[in-house]
Amino acid sequence: MAYSTAKISTTADCDLLLAMAAKEKSNLDFKKLSDERQKTNYSDNSIEIDAELLAVEAEIAATTTIINTLPEGTSKDDAVKKKTKLEYKKFLLDNRKEGYGAVALLGKEMELAIVDLELGEIATFTAEVTARKAAL
Repeated sequence: MAYSTAKISTTADCDLLLAMAAKEKSNLDFKKLSDERQKTNYSDNSIEIDAELLAVEAEIAATTTIINTLPEGTSKDDAVKKKTKLEYKKFLLDNRKEGYGAVALLGKEMELAIVDLELGEIATFTAEVTARKAAL
């Protein structure tokens, strides 16, 4: 984007604009660092959650098979309780997957791309204001 820097008439205005841009750049640099860290965590969590979900689903399937073969009694009741606990664990993992899994990872990647674009635009703005200041 071309900025209308020709309308700036004093170096003090340039200094003010450069200070504003520097502050915004500093904020975005911090956001980028934070988002990159979250992206790494989401990536790691996504792998862990997926692996744990597969294990829990396999255990639920095995427990269901066992329940179907057991006669009524204490052992079957214990197996049903175990299956209920496993289903709850799966429920919790599914919820974590939504907040920290692949969907969250992609959202964080998009946020990082937007921050990179904003940083690029600040660099353009700073270069144009600096050039105008030199011309004054």
